[in-house]
Amino acid sequence: MSAMPEATLDREIAFSAADFERVRSMIHAKAGIDLNTGKQNMVYSRLSRRLRECGHTSFRSYLDGLKGESDPEWQEFINCLTTNLTSFYREAHHFPVLAAHLNANAGAAPSGATQRIWCCAASTGEEPYTLAITVLETLGNSARVTIDASDIDTRVLATAEAGMYSLDAASGVGEARLKRFFMRGTGVNEGKVRVKPELRALVNFRSFNLLSGAWTMQPYDVIFCRNVMIYFDRPTQRRVLERMHRVMKPGGLLVVGHSENFSEHRDLFQLIGKTAYRRAG
Repeated sequence: MSAMPEATLDREIAFSAADFERVRSMIHAKAGIDLNTGKQNMVYSRLSRRLRECGHTSFRSYLDGLKGESDPEWQEFINCLTTNLTSFYREAHHFPVLAAHLNANAGAAPSGATQRIWCCAASTGEEPYTLAITVLETLGNSARVTIDASDIDTRVLATAEAGMYSLDAASGVGEARLKRFFMRGTGVNEGKVRVKPELRALVNFRSFNLLSGAWTMQPYDVIFCRNVMIYFDRPTQRRVLERMHRVMKPGGLLVVGHSENFSEHRDLFQLIGKTAYRRAG
């Protein structure tokens, strides 16, 4: 692949090869994302909109302004460069695996014990709400389960917390589930649905960076981390997997994306099905 020219032509906002390398370095340090060298146009397209909002005429001036850990603009920078592709029942084969795990745990756990699930890439909410539907269908409305749903992108979390979707976006759950778990909008909300309170009550949303040093959560029975670590390099993947291993109960279930394979980390997680792993040790 030929090198990107130092000064890129035909750009409304000045964007050089050096700017791109700075973006690559900064997003890797902040979020673990490993941008390959073919992502110049994507970076320009996503960040240039933010630069216009902030009144910058060059990437250099914008990047120079990102200083200090507490600068709120870091979050906007991360939001611009994260990818959010999701849908209800995406990679549907995972949810029967979850149901079986929940059933097994419910039978073996002490009376009154709560099962804990972490959805690491909540995005706009379709995945954690699919998890919640699976919980209620498997264990009933009296299920003792909590779902923590996190994402590094604060903008998509706002959509997730609202729990409102177009009817087309929610059609993948099927008509029976739409009736049971969603409320149809009327008037200005015609053509939209909102998750019912009993579904929303199972899910706790929060912003979380997987590279954060503050992994102080209580142990989880299940972690869904799908199509996240494909954006990390191998050392970062290992570091995140080690942290997940520490915050999972023995025999805990880890579910990952269709293109992710962690067979080289058998000391941490053992493959038990299609992109489903059990915590080792």
